[in-house]
Amino acid sequence: MHKITLNEVVKKMLTLKGKNKASLLGIGPMSINLLKASMLLAKEKDFPLMFIASRNQVDADELGGGYVCSWDQKRFSDAIKKAADEINYTGLYYLCRDHGGPWQRDSERNAHLPEKEAMTLGKKSYIIDLINNFDLLHIDPTKDPYTVGKVIDMNVNIDRTVELIEYVEKERIARSLPAISYEVGTEETNGGLTSSENYEKFIKALTSRLDERNLPHPAFIVGNTGTLTRLTENVGHVDSTSCKKLSSIAKKYDVGLKEHNGDYLDDAILLEHPALGVTAMNVAPEFGTVETQAYLKLTQVENRLTEQGLLDKASDLRKALQEEAVKSGRWKKWMVDGKDKLSPEEIFKDKKLTLLITEISGHYTFNNDRVKQETAKLYDNLAANGIDGEKYVIYKIKNSIDRYVECFNLKGLTSKLMK
Repeated sequence: MHKITLNEVVKKMLTLKGKNKASLLGIGPMSINLLKASMLLAKEKDFPLMFIASRNQVDADELGGGYVCSWDQKRFSDAIKKAADEINYTGLYYLCRDHGGPWQRDSERNAHLPEKEAMTLGKKSYIIDLINNFDLLHIDPTKDPYTVGKVIDMNVNIDRTVELIEYVEKERIARSLPAISYEVGTEETNGGLTSSENYEKFIKALTSRLDERNLPHPAFIVGNTGTLTRLTENVGHVDSTSCKKLSSIAKKYDVGLKEHNGDYLDDAILLEHPALGVTAMNVAPEFGTVETQAYLKLTQVENRLTEQGLLDKASDLRKALQEEAVKSGRWKKWMVDGKDKLSPEEIFKDKKLTLLITEISGHYTFNNDRVKQETAKLYDNLAANGIDGEKYVIYKIKNSIDRYVECFNLKGLTSKLMK
């Protein structure tokens, strides 16, 4: 299938009316199982896929690598192609850099790198994205360690954004690479709910600066409409009026409104998104949680089989997931009520809290050798009893994604876009 750019996708989506209106889904690539589940569903329901990878998840080895499957950009690209080939998926899919740019690796921000050094590393990561056929780059220079707790000045954000796009475009043209698309802004740009006034002010100022340098306009501009993920729920308060206003403003400039942190939202909120004109939403940790819960469910099956004398010994996957997840510390950013200060020893004394932390951060451990070994044992034990564990995991992830596909009216969208 001829691959149209995401700029072209957005422009076509902005013209859809009535029952054809839809919202795109950006999927955080938490595992190979998630890639397979996404493609199986997209093959059945004819919609385009956007895989959104942060720099912590997927990045060059020289910059620290990624925690998802140890993927750098090439291995990530190769894994997606391999998954597509395995299930004969020939539809549209897009490799997207989520939150690219300076300080976007936790290590860079924690080290309080000077701006020049952080920008250099961000640029290096973007070039490797380019070389490995990424279709969209999120230009996000707002995770500045020197403005923690404060809103980054809009002009500083625009200056850095223009500098990064200009650099990437020069490098792309010099390498004779095809046109790519850009996403700009962040849910943190204006602090809290994005005001329509600031949103339009940002778009006008940015596009004016881009035009001065003959640079492309972005496909998406991020706005915060009230989404906020904590634990395994969305604790934000999505403002429908804000969604409608921001999407209308974005449409005036031929760009799409993009929301982040859409995990765990109620169906009633998701269903209204196409009508409100929201062009796309990102969802990531929810799918990692669903996969982790699927593994934990399968360990229950193992225990039941063992009790019936059908297994000699169950795997230690539950224990491995719990211990590795808690020790990783990755769960702290999702926690509330000061629980992020608890030590692993304190957490292990609370079975309920241990399970919660495992569910929200188990996906960070999927690539750990111990977890991989125990997962293999789990699959072998189940297979010996006629149960396909991997198939069940993929089924659960697929169902989770399908909720968004249905609510966002994505079925048949690829065919509509390619007309």
